Amino acid sequence: MLNNKIFILLPDGIGLRNFAYSSFYEIGKKQGFDIIFWNNTPFPLIDLGLQEIKIEDAKPHPVTDIYKNIKIQAELNLNIKKTKDNVYNTYRFPFSYSTVKTAIKSIVIQVLTVFYDTEKGLQKIRKKMNHYERKTIFYKQSLETLQKEKPSLVFCTNQRPVLAIAPLLAAQDLGIPTATFIFSWDNLPKATMVVETDYYFVWSTHMKEELLFYYPNIKEEAIFITGTPQFEMHFDKSTILSRELFCKQNKLDVNKKYICFSGDDSVTSPDDPQYIEDLANAVSVLNEKGWNLGIIFRRCPVDFSNRYDSVLANYCELIVEIHPLWKPLSNAWNAILPTKEDGELLSNIAEHCELVVNIGSTTIFDFLTHKKPCGYFRYNQKIQNNKNWDIFKCYRFVHFRSMPNEAAVIWFNDTEDITIKIENALRNPQTILNHAKDWFKVINQHPPQDSSNRIWDSIKTIIS
Repeated sequence: MLNNKIFILLPDGIGLRNFAYSSFYEIGKKQGFDIIFWNNTPFPLIDLGLQEIKIEDAKPHPVTDIYKNIKIQAELNLNIKKTKDNVYNTYRFPFSYSTVKTAIKSIVIQVLTVFYDTEKGLQKIRKKMNHYERKTIFYKQSLETLQKEKPSLVFCTNQRPVLAIAPLLAAQDLGIPTATFIFSWDNLPKATMVVETDYYFVWSTHMKEELLFYYPNIKEEAIFITGTPQFEMHFDKSTILSRELFCKQNKLDVNKKYICFSGDDSVTSPDDPQYIEDLANAVSVLNEKGWNLGIIFRRCPVDFSNRYDSVLANYCELIVEIHPLWKPLSNAWNAILPTKEDGELLSNIAEHCELVVNIGSTTIFDFLTHKKPCGYFRYNQKIQNNKNWDIFKCYRFVHFRSMPNEAAVIWFNDTEDITIKIENALRNPQTILNHAKDWFKVINQHPPQDSSNRIWDSIKTIIS
């Protein structure tokens, strides 16, 4: 008899939206799978009616994190050697020397990276990480859990966390197949692959080709193209509120047309307040021309700064902030987790806005599913909050090279651009949308609403 027990490993909160809040669980249950979330997040999935086994006080080996950082640096060095492209240097985080401990760690990582930035060197790093993780209490606890539960597959929702190594190793050592999901469109060029599994689930053919290029040790037959459940929520029309109710709940003017400004965190976009002010000035000009427009501001869910306060006060008649419905479960930044309600809120914002503007975000695809175009800012502010930050660095990242046509996005190349280009997009969004659809097909397997079904079909193939 086929063992249909599947462990969904949640090493952190990143996988909640894709696998706990989507239709993924319900689809799997209908197909006869016994699904248990192996939950390392503080979020109680039992409250959603999901089966879970909580992971308590898991800790990686202290040496593993050092090797992980050496691995990242070595992979980026190797990518530069393979491609003769220095763009990979832009993915490096600056080393810290703020304390003696962090300074020593930074120096050790830089020195040892020199000895490991070859394919053979990377193999040695992987073996060392696995060696140390097998020595942890968490590895032993994982063995005990798996020996007791006997799942037919351990599916990890995110390829990045060090904490995922021990339970995946335990499964492999017991002969249980393992798989991981590459959770974001920009992850592979950034050297974020921390775990090693038997199978890999990717968004698209494009991502499969990236995986084979950056990780030649992975065999092609181990890769399943499924798409991502990330966008499935937008196809559930039962969550869409009427225009009147949405406006009433969020204190909006039902007669206005709204543009969404989707914020980034302060590191990714330190000048966001200036960009939303530029948008507000452009919208004010359009309103003088007879348009009746407003701005919905959706900040980055982990940005609790006061950096927007002055612009929100100065344009209070124009900008309405709708806060993301994320939930802080502790004081740690990584314990601020998405909720199912926030996915429904984002879907409604996309439905009831005319377009979204930001800096290089995947919200272009969220809004595309609602037939709404996206605008990207592409100019630096004259007075910058961080003089080392450059918006053009963002658009040189490798994942933007997947765009088949620049016309997929409304490009705001200076402040004078914004008014005319928004007006053109409001009058004729279809050309932009057609090119954006072409990009979406490159990025994510279509139809996008069937991703969970494709994942379960792939799981069925593996375990049978």
